[in-house]
Amino acid sequence: MPVLDNPRHEAFAQALFKGKTADEAYVLAGFKANRGNAATLKANQNIVKRLAELQERSAKRVEVTVESLALELEEARSIALVEKQTSAAVSATMGKAKLFGLGSETRKLTGTIQVVTITAKQLDALNDDELALLESAYPVLQKLGLIGGDSGPAPEEGGAE
Repeated sequence: MPVLDNPRHEAFAQALFKGKTADEAYVLAGFKANRGNAATLKANQNIVKRLAELQERSAKRVEVTVESLALELEEARSIALVEKQTSAAVSATMGKAKLFGLGSETRKLTGTIQVVTITAKQLDALNDDELALLESAYPVLQKLGLIGGDSGPAPEEGGAE
């Protein structure tokens, strides 16, 4: 159904489409506030058909399917191959695989986690060999910046002259 002949009816349908209540849409369309008339107009077959058309058109515009995404990725992959962009081609291929649920990595982790609490005093008491062993045994602590790495400027020895 094309745009309604009555501009106020069209404005009413557009306002309903945008999520306004019938009362709000009625006033926005230029009518004097009247709840009964707003409800009656909302039930009008031309308004119902126009609203359905607007909703259908909107749904088609945003419809993205697995099929449409797969076609876009295949097109991108083809262009990448022609342009000798192997990295982009592989990326498009992997995108398609993910889209279809293929190639996803699933890892099952088992084991226990040991929590070790060490005080600053205990840490300071460790010698260089013990610190090196701790760092090699606990690489996660290094990544978190809890051990190893640069801890800031070294204190000056002897003071300023």
